[in-house]
Amino acid sequence: MARNRFHRSSYQRYRGGPDPLAPPVDLRSALDEIGEDIMAGASPQRAMREYLRRGTQDMRGLDKLREQINKRRKELLEKNNLDGTFDEIRELLDSAVLNERKQLARDLDDEARFAEMQIGNLPPSTAQAVQELSDYQWRSPEAKADYDKISDLLGREMLDQRFQGMKDALENATDADRQAISEMLSDLNELLAAHNRGEDTTEQFDEFMEKHGQYFPDNPQSTEELVEALAKRAAAAQAFYNSLSPEQRAELDQLAQQAFGSPELMNQLAQMDSQLRQARPDMGWGDSADFTGEQGMGMGQGAGALSDLAELEALSEQLSQQYAGAQMDDIDLDALARQLGPEASADARTLAELEKALKEQNIFHRDADGNLQLSPKAMRQLGQSIFRDVAEQLSGRKGDRATRRTGASGEPTGATREWEFGDTEPWDVTATVGNAVRRTITEQPGGAGVDLAREGVRIDVRDVEVAETEARSKAAVVLLVDTSFSMEMEGRWLPMKRTAVALNHLISTRFRNDELSLIAFGRHARTIDIAELTGLQPRMEQGTNLHHALMLAGRHLRKHPNAQPVVLIVTDGEPTAHLEPDGEPFFYYPPHPATLAMTVRELDAISRLGAQVTIFRLGDDPSLERFIDQIARRIGGRVVAPDIDGLGAAVVGDYLGSRRGRRG
Repeated sequence: MARNRFHRSSYQRYRGGPDPLAPPVDLRSALDEIGEDIMAGASPQRAMREYLRRGTQDMRGLDKLREQINKRRKELLEKNNLDGTFDEIRELLDSAVLNERKQLARDLDDEARFAEMQIGNLPPSTAQAVQELSDYQWRSPEAKADYDKISDLLGREMLDQRFQGMKDALENATDADRQAISEMLSDLNELLAAHNRGEDTTEQFDEFMEKHGQYFPDNPQSTEELVEALAKRAAAAQAFYNSLSPEQRAELDQLAQQAFGSPELMNQLAQMDSQLRQARPDMGWGDSADFTGEQGMGMGQGAGALSDLAELEALSEQLSQQYAGAQMDDIDLDALARQLGPEASADARTLAELEKALKEQNIFHRDADGNLQLSPKAMRQLGQSIFRDVAEQLSGRKGDRATRRTGASGEPTGATREWEFGDTEPWDVTATVGNAVRRTITEQPGGAGVDLAREGVRIDVRDVEVAETEARSKAAVVLLVDTSFSMEMEGRWLPMKRTAVALNHLISTRFRNDELSLIAFGRHARTIDIAELTGLQPRMEQGTNLHHALMLAGRHLRKHPNAQPVVLIVTDGEPTAHLEPDGEPFFYYPPHPATLAMTVRELDAISRLGAQVTIFRLGDDPSLERFIDQIARRIGGRVVAPDIDGLGAAVVGDYLGSRRGRRG
């Protein structure tokens, strides 16, 4: 059966492909920020949640969206009150009484005097006055018209609470219009009753919409959709009633009996509300709100505002993502668009797509102990990003510290690659000219028939390829990083990790023959992989066991006797712990002579292996400065005191210098 919807248009969420308002999903940028949080000590889950809450410069995060939702809710409550309908009825009543008094003053009969007494002794309650005048014989046509508007207004307001837009649609309604409304409510209650009994209402729904579709511009497609929409409005109407003062509720109960001049409307609406409450008991029928503003709302407007408040509260909870089992898919994007506009919905959709993409791209994985870590793929992307930052710092330093090299002082590998900004490798002329010729032929209108001898060939930067080289020697590299709690307290924890990630990325992508070992040392020392170091959280533990770390470094160097040994030490404190023969750490502050002696002994052993040792001293502790200067002179090592923001560039630059045999 064809269905006549009696409406011209409806608005739904855009479904024609990717949202044109949504910002692009930038996984690399997201991973950079998530990686920073993980390196700062956050768990992977928390880091991703914090990123979604924070958003970016061009995209509002969950916290900002929730802040705007809560602001809108506060504005609704502080701007409006629920007196609108009562004020409008009072104005109509006052106008009717005033016009009647004017007419009675002109009439000279005794009945006019009696009517004046009746008009002058009306009760102060608006509802009681309206009810007392229900049988009054009006003499002024204007007064009677105003009084009749009261019952008409009440009926339209009652309907507008449940059916949005009904107040305006039924202005100046005829008896036939009222009868049509009554028939619609009767049929609707029959449909709702059948639905609540669990019957198949498909055919009944189609017949209902065929007959009464003009009252439902949202164009519901099933009984379920109709119930959902009506229940929201009915629950908002109940919330409006709950929000009134006891005096206002008493007034409304009396006034409601005058709606359309008959109690029938209220009976039908009460039956509908009961059916909807049975169908959707979860709609918050007991909700209320405290409106404190100066702008009065009618009953329909008030119900709409309360419906908005319920939607805003639901959105606030969804955006908080603080409840058990919370997911980004829980966010009602259509509701968000209604409350904050399509741009807000686009931001939330992009955040959801980012979360989904990060999970689908296997950004995280669990290690052998079941701990969640950044995956190798994520570590490569994060390392590339951090190394890019370090390379930019290096490019601005005095002297040749080029980092975009496959090898240094090396032999050509026979392979070429596209030139990138900062490359200093020699051009591969054959490949470059070949690229230029092919591009010229492709871009010229004549194609393959173009006369290159006459037209010429122009070399573009896109054509340039450089020859890759490989290092002549292999290096055994050890990076020792201080993980004592002072590194966290002094803000050196994150720069230390970024340094390790950058060096690991450089060696794993450009110097693949080199063997890198990462050693973390606090009260103990241990060899650690880059993923574990990235997620390592600071511990409230005293002790700087450089002695143990140097022992592990020596083992790594001895495993690769034919490699050039390079030792890089990052620390902010004097040695305050050493390893006893039984394997237990000994800690004492200030540094114990035994600790210093055993540390120096291990440094001597490292030096005898021919290692080039560089110590990166963080902070301005005079005792640390004296100790490091002394041991550097003893073993012929090098001391660098970088700014904390330049630590990564200092370590990477020093490593590259050691590979080129350039030591300062």
